[in-house]
Amino acid sequence: MKLRRDVFQAIADPTRRSILILLASQTMTAGAIAENFESARSTISKHIQILTDSGLLESTKDGREMHYQIKIDKIDEINIWLNQLLNIWEDRFDNLEKYLEKIQNNK
Repeated sequence: MKLRRDVFQAIADPTRRSILILLASQTMTAGAIAENFESARSTISKHIQILTDSGLLESTKDGREMHYQIKIDKIDEINIWLNQLLNIWEDRFDNLEKYLEKIQNNK
């Protein structure tokens, strides 16, 4: 059984988030991804591996090259969590607004 890396640990790194942005609009090879960074290609390959291990990327082989693309279902996992957090904060701000209105009306 292969253990998966945590999605949130994978997106914690700014380089990995940048890779996801690059892949949001198109499928790319590791070499094409690496061309967008000043880091060594091996460093970018490690980042790609972490994203793949976390389930955020998948690869397809085309001849000798691997093409990487985002797995939308894993991105949805992140979005669901962020929306839950956003809802909590919106509720807190709504409660604060009600409290401020209440104390303003009691003056």
